[in-house]
Amino acid sequence: MMEIETVTGLVRPVVIAAFEGWNDAAESATAVVDHLMKAWNARVVAAIDPEEYYDFQVNRPTVGIDENGFRKLTWPSTHVAVASPPNLDRDVILIRGIEPNMRWRQFTTELLEVIDELGGELLVTLGALLSDSPHTRPIPVSGSSTEPDLLDRLDLEQSTYEGPTGIVGVLQDACTTVDLPAVSYWAAVPHYVAQPPCPKATLALLSRLDDLFDISLPLGDLPEEARAWERGVDELAEEDEDIADYVRSLEESRDTADLPEASGEAIAREFERYLKRRRDDD
Repeated sequence: MMEIETVTGLVRPVVIAAFEGWNDAAESATAVVDHLMKAWNARVVAAIDPEEYYDFQVNRPTVGIDENGFRKLTWPSTHVAVASPPNLDRDVILIRGIEPNMRWRQFTTELLEVIDELGGELLVTLGALLSDSPHTRPIPVSGSSTEPDLLDRLDLEQSTYEGPTGIVGVLQDACTTVDLPAVSYWAAVPHYVAQPPCPKATLALLSRLDDLFDISLPLGDLPEEARAWERGVDELAEEDEDIADYVRSLEESRDTADLPEASGEAIAREFERYLKRRRDDD
């Protein structure tokens, strides 16, 4: 079982979770949790015993040098941290892990027990998948929920996906058995630039969390990193005529599909987000 440091006084905590592996194209989802842990100075309060869940020939331990100059062995694991964001009226539990290689049901049960012990009221899982979306357009993010009232309030959809799933899908399903409300956001990463990182997809996921919390989350250097990433992919496409033609075909398909979405409501939503961030910056 996971040992948890004593944590008291958490206020209506919401849980944000992401896992390396099948659920994390270009490491876009785990990058969100990494970013928030640093921005909010989160404190790790628990870690899953990796011996139970990981094949170390698949997820190998790593050797590095610590801040004191000594060699340090780090085992693959899943960590739970807590944070108290200064501009949010509730606390946050951050889960950053690796999709387990075995005993998924036991792994899920253990995580839900930790969430329950810390008083988590809502679970938000983040994922990223490879898609035929062009890098020159906004990264699509789909959202779904297990709760009908959240579907309406957050303008989400009931998931209709059928097929293989990862630990994110298993965790979402388990939430229904313990009556824990859950929301899932997935970013669609251009498949022709699948190598990590993809800061534009990470930024897109953070924007959806903006809407969820109704605040402007700290972005740090991500906007500039996203612009630099897009410029880099532009240069790659310019050097290969086949890639350039393929990107243009994706752009045409995307623009045609998005025409019905270019509504006054969508434009107003983006303008409201811009004004809110301006107010927070001031």
